[in-house]
Amino acid sequence: MNGSRIAAVGHYQPAKVLTNEDLAGLVDTSDEWIRSRVGIRTRHIAGPDEPVDELAAHAAAKALAAAGLSPADIDLVLVATSTAIDRSPNMAARVAARLGIPQAATMDLNVVCAGFTHALATADHAVRAGGASRALVIGADKMSEVADWSDRTTCVLVGDGAGAAVVEAAGEPAIGPVLWGSVPEMGNAVRIEGTPPRFAQEGQSVYRWATTQLPPIARRACERAGLEPADLAGVVLHQANLRIIEPLAEKIGAVNAVVARDVTESGNTSAASIPLAFSKLIEQGAVATGDPVLLFGFGGNLSYAGQVVRCP
Repeated sequence: MNGSRIAAVGHYQPAKVLTNEDLAGLVDTSDEWIRSRVGIRTRHIAGPDEPVDELAAHAAAKALAAAGLSPADIDLVLVATSTAIDRSPNMAARVAARLGIPQAATMDLNVVCAGFTHALATADHAVRAGGASRALVIGADKMSEVADWSDRTTCVLVGDGAGAAVVEAAGEPAIGPVLWGSVPEMGNAVRIEGTPPRFAQEGQSVYRWATTQLPPIARRACERAGLEPADLAGVVLHQANLRIIEPLAEKIGAVNAVVARDVTESGNTSAASIPLAFSKLIEQGAVATGDPVLLFGFGGNLSYAGQVVRCP
C-alpha cells in the first residue's frame, strides 16, 4: 500500500432550523439583506444539550456505517474544531468514547475553517507512513455557541454541524498531495477570542484575500494531483459566504465541475463545512465514485489547505 483513500463519508446537522426571518426578529436585518450579501437562507442550530462531540459522533457513525466498518477497525481519530470549550478530554477522545473505539490515537486540530482539510492531510500522511491503518477524520463546530447574537454582520453567517470521512490505506493514492499554508500577519482578520469566546472578523479583508490570493493556490493544489482545474468533477470550498464561493470557483477555472453551495442551507459551519457539503454532494449523486473533487479550506489564522480527492 503506497497511498490512502476516502472509504466513506457521513454528515449530521441539528434538527432546529433558523431562518433569515427568525434572525430579523433578533437584530436589524432582513431576508433580502442577508441573501444579497452572503447568500444564506437557513442554518441549523444545536441546542444546549447538543455538544460538539455529539454532533461529531453522529457524523462519524454514519461514515463508519457507510464504510461497513466497526469502531474497532479505527486506530486514529482526528477532530477538526475551534469550538471545543473544554481543554481536556479533547473532542477526539470524547468521540472515541461515544462510539466505543478502543485504543485509538485521538487528536484535535484547531485550524478553524481550514481544519478538515488539514486533518485529512494529517490522516493521509499517517496512513501512508504506516502510523495508522484506518483513520476517522471529522470536522465539527458549534458556531452558535461563540456567535455574537447582537452583531448583525456575523450572527447571520453561522450554523452548526459535522461531517466525517473514513481514510484507509490504498494501493493507488486517492487523496492528492496537500498544499497548505497561512498568512500569520493577517491572522487577526478572523478570530474567536475573549471570555466568553466570541466570533468576529474583518469581512472585507477576508473577502479580498479569498477572491484574489487563493485562486492560484487552489490551482497549484490541482497541479500537485496531476490535474487541470477543467478535469475536476466537483469543487468543495469552505462554505463561508456565497459571494466568496462563486467568484473563487470561477477564478480557479473548474469549468466542468459541480460547485458545492451548501452555505445557502447550512450557513458557515467552520471546520464542518467542507465534509458536510462533500457528503451531501455524494448523497445527492452530484458526483460519482472515482470522480476527482477539489477540497479547499480557508479562513481563521488566514490558513488554507487543499487537496484533490477521489470520491468514495
